[in-house]
Amino acid sequence: MQFFQGIFSHLPTLDTPRLVLRPMRMGDAKDLYAYARDPAVSRHVLWDAHEDIGQSKRVLRAAIWQYRRGLPASFAITLRDSGRMIGTIGFMWVNTDHKSAEVGYSLSRLYWNQGYMTEALRAVIAFGFDTLRLNRIEAQHQTDNPASGRVMAHVGMQYEGLMRQRLANKGRYVDVMVYAILKDDPRL
Repeated sequence: MQFFQGIFSHLPTLDTPRLVLRPMRMGDAKDLYAYARDPAVSRHVLWDAHEDIGQSKRVLRAAIWQYRRGLPASFAITLRDSGRMIGTIGFMWVNTDHKSAEVGYSLSRLYWNQGYMTEALRAVIAFGFDTLRLNRIEAQHQTDNPASGRVMAHVGMQYEGLMRQRLANKGRYVDVMVYAILKDDPRL
């Protein structure tokens, strides 16, 4: 676990052609609030739309607290040209015994269907296999969010199955589809 704690407490910056993935910071509050207040963005994730910028600041404080303690946490997804934060992506949990982890993400609606999340997910998968030395990375999405499944498939994750009423989200139980990629699988 100490190996992972060292990496998560000093989360690196990951570069892609259009994005920079970096640790979140308090200066991201305005950008986070700009997209996290959108009910369409929060519809398929386990957090509610932010009601005020104070809620966004609390999320950022919690992420910084996780970094300081070396716990799995998310990267800020920022645009390379402007530095604007447009989403988050990161590990929800890491199992050190089995060298496996789950990745989760959210993205501003202004940037949906433009390949940004696919680009970010490729970078995080490479980080997971190359730096964290994981063997398996999985992700899940609610069945009524097929666009997220397409992102997973675009990076080479394979559909593994349906988990009925896996999560309670916004007052209802939801079915989720699980995808995974192994370190030896082809990455697209």
